Amino acid sequence: MVGTLTLGRRKRVEPFTERQIGLVRTFADQAVIAIENTRLLTELRESLEQQTATAEVLQVINSSPGDLQPVFDAILEKAHTHCGATRGALLLFDGETFRGVAMRGYLQDRAEELRRGIQSSTFSPLLAGAPFVHIADLRLIVDDPDSRAAAERGGVRTCLLLALRKDGALLG
Repeated sequence: MVGTLTLGRRKRVEPFTERQIGLVRTFADQAVIAIENTRLLTELRESLEQQTATAEVLQVINSSPGDLQPVFDAILEKAHTHCGATRGALLLFDGETFRGVAMRGYLQDRAEELRRGIQSSTFSPLLAGAPFVHIADLRLIVDDPDSRAAAERGGVRTCLLLALRKDGALLG
């Protein structure tokens, strides 16, 4: 970030004195300190929010032994909220298709499509071992009609897909 502290005189042409310049330098230094303190406090708050969200998910895991649905819902809700997403899904791969097991923000017809399962070249890098796929604008993907449809019909533009892996293998 670049910033300036700017002062001007309206009616008279008169240089600022060394003392005035020194005072303004002090104010500028104080502004830098305030900006840095705010940045550090924001980072601290974000870190605490992430730790709280993680602890809340762990509580759900502990209170739902053998029942994955509340865990999937909690994980998706926390990721959705903390990333400012408008839509989100947790999908599992069955060897052929990615099937939605938790969804947020989708219209009912799209949520049903996700539950039934989708195949999309967008997932190919995950199947090939990539830890994630980040697409800045789905409308620009020309070789995948499902991605373009998601952008046009579902209003999804930017997309982040993270693989669920254990010991390097994609979970399904």
